[in-house]
Amino acid sequence: MVPEVLPEVFAEVRPLSLQVVLVEPAGPLNVGSVARLCANFGIDGLRLVAPRCDPLGAEARLMAVHGVELLERAGHFPTLAAAIADCGRVVASTGRVEGEPLPLVSPAEALGWLLEDSAVDAAAPRSSASPASPASPASSAAPAVGALVFGREDRGLANRELLQAGRLLQIGTSPAYASLNLSHAVAVVLHELHGLRQGASPLAGPRAAPLDHRGDRPGERPGGGSADRADAKAWPDPCRRESLEAALADAEQLLLEVGFLLPHTSRARMAKLRALLQRAQVSGPEVALLRGMVGQLRWASRRGGEGGSQQQAQDAANRQLASGSCESPAP
Repeated sequence: MVPEVLPEVFAEVRPLSLQVVLVEPAGPLNVGSVARLCANFGIDGLRLVAPRCDPLGAEARLMAVHGVELLERAGHFPTLAAAIADCGRVVASTGRVEGEPLPLVSPAEALGWLLEDSAVDAAAPRSSASPASPASPASSAAPAVGALVFGREDRGLANRELLQAGRLLQIGTSPAYASLNLSHAVAVVLHELHGLRQGASPLAGPRAAPLDHRGDRPGERPGGGSADRADAKAWPDPCRRESLEAALADAEQLLLEVGFLLPHTSRARMAKLRALLQRAQVSGPEVALLRGMVGQLRWASRRGGEGGSQQQAQDAANRQLASGSCESPAP
């Protein structure tokens, strides 16, 4: 069951901009239906990745009904990475039962983790220097951006796309015919999300055992599964997707340079590294640490015959870590 503390924790939240992302949708009726669902359940935005239909055509508008305004302002992106670059927490839906690059969790657990981006202010203790007051509500904070990602009608999401999510959810269906229509899957997930936002999950059922990504004891991990939501702030928020993607690209370039990766096997090995970091849900400062390490190793690998001061390079890496920057230092 969903913990009874949910209503208390979610009673006071910082803004959370939730975006529904459809990857290469082919059916205009589905796109219009999803726009209507987003309006029904108070979703802030719809993002379309390389749609294979006319999302503003007559069929899509017919199904959108009062969601047509949201349909008209939907964002269009060439890739999933571009669509979720500004997101911290990303949940993807998948219908496959095996071969997933990350563990599958129930909708209640995945969506509870997604909503923790809005719960951290309520869960974190307030200092006496900045007590809550009408003049300084929690909603004055910059909104976090979270995403719910749904795949193609015919083949869902590829592994490389699933690896860009922090949680993978699967909707329970009959094994005799497990495939759901795209808009029906979105309806089920948004209904579950709405219940969690109201403080009670209508489809929660039994909760899965926590996935211990950072600790040795059950509950010692960021996101969902812990019986004590008041400890949600014990783990920092995940970094923005664009920061992690930049760090992975920087690391891949270095690993190719030093020969750890080979061009014909780099994709598979980087997929394993991406899965590792996704399970850990690294924070912004942790990504900065990784990029500082990569920058220092790159300098060390190139210094033979180039001269230069090791102390200068070390000082540059230390400055980067102190600032929390995710930019890689110049070699």
